[in-house]
Amino acid sequence: MEFEGYVRQRRVALFRFAVVLTGDPVLADEVITDVLGVAYEKWDQVSGAANVHAYVRRMVVNEYLGWRRRHARMSVVSDLSTLLAPVESSDAARDEREALVEELRGLPPKQRAAIVLRFYEGLSDAEIAAVLGCGENAVRSNISRGLARLRVHLTQDVAKEAVR
Repeated sequence: MEFEGYVRQRRVALFRFAVVLTGDPVLADEVITDVLGVAYEKWDQVSGAANVHAYVRRMVVNEYLGWRRRHARMSVVSDLSTLLAPVESSDAARDEREALVEELRGLPPKQRAAIVLRFYEGLSDAEIAAVLGCGENAVRSNISRGLARLRVHLTQDVAKEAVR
């Protein structure tokens, strides 16, 4: 497969993945641009992978985690609901998605990456471990801890709404 064909086929999917992963469309675009630049320079190596999309997706995760380590700063976060929401949805469903995206932003990077790879990309523990460069036990631990944290925060938010 040629680089240009790959980008035409997968850029939108990579961008959506990066938006969910980073919580910021601007940062997601920067990550995708950087990754595709590196992929272009090393296309012979990248295209030789058994699963090119999995290889590039791992590059996206690595770039995101590297960015988080290099820059201990927070960016202004945009409203992601327009990128993630179906064309037509109820206000309640939109509010739930926005709450979930907001909670995902608060997770540590590896927990967020593991949860996004599991529930957004639908990967198995072994595939997530390969993308994150860790063991399957670490993947399960990150997912478990992340879900527990989401559960606590979302439950607290629901309780607060019930009191009002």
